Amino acid sequence: MNDSKVVLVTGASSGFGALTVRALAAHGHTVYAGMRALGSRNAGAAADLAAHAAEHGVDLRAVELDVTRQDSADAAVARVVEEQGRLDVVVHNAGHMVLGPAEAFTPEQLADVYDTNVLGTQRVNRAALPRLREQGHGHLVWIGSSSTRGGCPPFLAPYFAAKAAMDALAMSYAAEVVRFGIDTTIVVPGAFTSGTNHFAHAGTPADGERATAYDARYKTLMDDVNERLARLIPPDADVAEVAAAVVRSVELPPGERPFRVHVDPSRDGSEVVSAVADRIRVEFFRRVGLEDLLTPASSL
Repeated sequence: MNDSKVVLVTGASSGFGALTVRALAAHGHTVYAGMRALGSRNAGAAADLAAHAAEHGVDLRAVELDVTRQDSADAAVARVVEEQGRLDVVVHNAGHMVLGPAEAFTPEQLADVYDTNVLGTQRVNRAALPRLREQGHGHLVWIGSSSTRGGCPPFLAPYFAAKAAMDALAMSYAAEVVRFGIDTTIVVPGAFTSGTNHFAHAGTPADGERATAYDARYKTLMDDVNERLARLIPPDADVAEVAAAVVRSVELPPGERPFRVHVDPSRDGSEVVSAVADRIRVEFFRRVGLEDLLTPASSL
């Protein structure tokens, strides 16, 4: 296997995903940028991607991929394997943020957030892992959130809950696929308030009456969550560092890739808590005789 990887990135039309596919391609990798609705909603993003690839002479291609549909995930992976003969890396990036009082979101809305942020990774894994297992090598990269273990503001509960669930799923998968030669890396960004469209595209509660009930005491707080987070972030913080962290982990030799990488300029404490949690996980695996399910970089 040469140093150039074949990579599939989900949710690549904007934000971390758009930055990551360009960074990986710039390093000589063959990159498939997963986007839904290439012929309509994301036609502009796909055109921008094609223009970028032509301008910089890189192998960067848009592929139709809606993580909320198994047939779409299956077709995207099948196209990659048909065209390249292999798939080396899957980057789970697709996600959707919502903002508002937790009570005002309907159960169906929470299910939708969970569907995109958690079940979407399961659909893509079910499409990709048979191939990775057959190859005997691969790398799953999960784009998490420092909210899972760090300080986090209120009114983002459905998104934070889904990200925490995805983190737990990633940890279980790590142990279950390592014997097939498949590495796992969880990249943990902090709250970047510029350079992404997370807050601009955030969903809102469907139950307007309950949302309004919170306005008298919390309206100002909800309106300036983004501004409050921005105060914690140094002026030189660059959201491109998240993409750079993905590139670095992908380019490390198999078995030496980090289990968890933090990119958190706000220093919300996630790295501290994760260091303890991941160490406890390693110690538990050793106590029950599962050392072979750990890699040298399973904890800091």
